[in-house]
Amino acid sequence: MPSERAVPAEEREWSSHDGLIINNFCIQAATVNGSGSQSANLVLLRAIFQMGVPVSGKNIFPSNIAGLPTWYTIRASQDGYVAHKKDVDVLIALNSETAADDIRKIRPHAAVIYEESLPLARLRDDLYMYPVPFSKLAAQVSGDARARRLLINMIYVGVAAELLSIDFREIEVAIRRLFKSKSKAAESNIKAVQIGADYARAHLPKLDPFKIQRMDKTRGKIIIDGNSAAAIGCLYAGCTVVAWYPITPSSSLCETVIEYFKRFRIDEETGKATFAIVQAEDELAALGMVLGAGWTGARAMTSTSGPGISLMAEFTGLGYYAEVPAVIFDVQRLGPSTGLPTRTSQGDIFSVALLSHGDTKHIVLIPGSVEECYSMAIAAFDLAERFQTPVFVMSDLDLGMNNWMSEPFEYPEKPIDRGKVLTAEDLSRIGHFERYRDVDGDGIPYRTLPGTNHPLAGYFTRGSGHNEKAQYSEKPQVYVDLMNRLAKKYETARQYVPRSVVESADSAEIGIIAYGTTHYAILEARDQLEALGTPTDYLRLRAIPFGPEVGEFVRRRQRIYVVEQNRDGQMADLIRLEVAREAGKIRSLRHFTGLPIDARFVTESILSREREGD
Repeated sequence: MPSERAVPAEEREWSSHDGLIINNFCIQAATVNGSGSQSANLVLLRAIFQMGVPVSGKNIFPSNIAGLPTWYTIRASQDGYVAHKKDVDVLIALNSETAADDIRKIRPHAAVIYEESLPLARLRDDLYMYPVPFSKLAAQVSGDARARRLLINMIYVGVAAELLSIDFREIEVAIRRLFKSKSKAAESNIKAVQIGADYARAHLPKLDPFKIQRMDKTRGKIIIDGNSAAAIGCLYAGCTVVAWYPITPSSSLCETVIEYFKRFRIDEETGKATFAIVQAEDELAALGMVLGAGWTGARAMTSTSGPGISLMAEFTGLGYYAEVPAVIFDVQRLGPSTGLPTRTSQGDIFSVALLSHGDTKHIVLIPGSVEECYSMAIAAFDLAERFQTPVFVMSDLDLGMNNWMSEPFEYPEKPIDRGKVLTAEDLSRIGHFERYRDVDGDGIPYRTLPGTNHPLAGYFTRGSGHNEKAQYSEKPQVYVDLMNRLAKKYETARQYVPRSVVESADSAEIGIIAYGTTHYAILEARDQLEALGTPTDYLRLRAIPFGPEVGEFVRRRQRIYVVEQNRDGQMADLIRLEVAREAGKIRSLRHFTGLPIDARFVTESILSREREGD
């Protein structure tokens, strides 16, 4: 048990530097949704990244179209930490409605860049305050009122760049990249940045300790969001059919897939599309279309979030029971019901793993990075066809919509796995075909595709009771045999899904289990715990059903903390079911504010539970 006080990592960060705080702080831009600030924030993020400094961006935005507060947080970390960080070190306060509250919440000795007309300086005397006449400066760039409102954002980029020593050349590169097809807009934005930088240089003496300094830790890396990464994976997987219904935060996934299809799924000779896209009337219809396409042999997908998952329950059961491939991306948000549509969560795990009525168990892939959004998208289509079943890919808003650093994705070398598909030649050679018979003992039957030119190829696809020949049956033993075979197929899947990643400290009594974007808070928290004398082992789940390594990990540790972003500890319960004899070791740590989980929460929660002997 640790004997010293649990010191938050942020306190140690600040105390570890003498004078300047370099490449290790958090910038937050507090603006109004719909004001155009996202472009400015991306310019700051990319400029820091281009200077070789590891960086991450988190967008906290409202669910309305425009007018409500939005916060964008940029974390620079020389150590490569990219998890959400609670404390703000540099605040850009441009929302008059939230400015006072934003200032009250930030840590002592933080820097504040703000509109000088706001009476904020009197609120606290322990901050570095930088008043800027943003509206007046914007008038120097444009006489158009709407354009001025947008350009204010680039002026704060210039002020921040000057105060934080962000290279202006990198700012310009980022702007030209963002406005690559709009040269006039690029020039006006560069001018706005220059005006902001000039004002800061002339009127704002540098008082705070924060500075960006060039490093070499991002060379060769890319910045991409998880939805875009998954879309690239769908393209390389051979997907040709998309049926979907828009819903935050998954819409951009299908929108990006569609953009790629229009570029790369056009027949060169005829100029005609070799793909099908349908925006359905709702999520249930969308999945029905995906199943129809999957039954014909096309690789088909949809993307949704929690409310859509609820609507898909009926067709998911059909896909499971009639054994039809489909790929479903669930980019999770807070529920129940409409919940908080623009906040992140891991609250659909239990419902998706067992979605539909009756006895159902689904294959679920859980990416923990943008690279895994890409690679697991490819794997999902192979698994769906190999096991002839719906396969879910469980992302979340934080991973799907925010920007992350990554190594470039590897080109897929493995051929597409269509699974057990019989051709006319196969049928002639075999001379016998029963659609739902387990021939190989792995629970997976053989199938034919519509249009296979052979008298044995046809069969009925039934959502009602059926025997091995696909004939209607309500015989009890026939149903029992079918359900047992489906369970066997699920057990076989344990050998095919991505294995969990285990990191061991060898001497640790404590094990941590996490999944998805919770991973990044765990990485940082483990370093904090190690520094405080509490070493930990770590297992990152990547799929359901679990592999044997999960049970082995639990057996070898005295106490297991399952850390997740939902109220009820859904994954902890699934693990308890898996390791029933060791279930008493499982302790659940739950973060469900809708904000991404942070390392301090993990560190302090584990230390508190350890002190209490829980």
